[in-house]
Amino acid sequence: MNTNTTGSTYDDAGKLVLRASLACLILFHGIAKVTGGAGFITGLVTQAGLPASVGYLVYVGEVLAPLLILAGLWARAGAAIIAINMIVAILLVHTGDVFKLNQTGGWSLELQGLFLAAAIAVTLQGAGRYSFQGTRNRWN
Repeated sequence: MNTNTTGSTYDDAGKLVLRASLACLILFHGIAKVTGGAGFITGLVTQAGLPASVGYLVYVGEVLAPLLILAGLWARAGAAIIAINMIVAILLVHTGDVFKLNQTGGWSLELQGLFLAAAIAVTLQGAGRYSFQGTRNRWN
């Protein structure tokens, strides 16, 4: 049963669940960085030959972007930021684990992979109508 031009009520509810799950789970990582500092990240960034100040962008990817996604304000842009953040995290911290399995047979990067896939999905689909901007904004 289609209720609007963007899809069914179930599609929009599914987008809300995906958005809220991604945003809340990433936000926990951001809160840990706010309370514990970004020293670990700035250290990794400097080891990679970049200025330490680049490490503070983690606050954009793990605090600001999830809040945008959760609210449904510029959700596509926020999700794209999270996708970039996850790619950088994989490159800086987890490159050696890309082709490894964990002790229970799962992919060692399944959490990072799922965050990346969910961020790409929100970037492609948008927030849906259950958001502050609804379907009116192309960045939502």
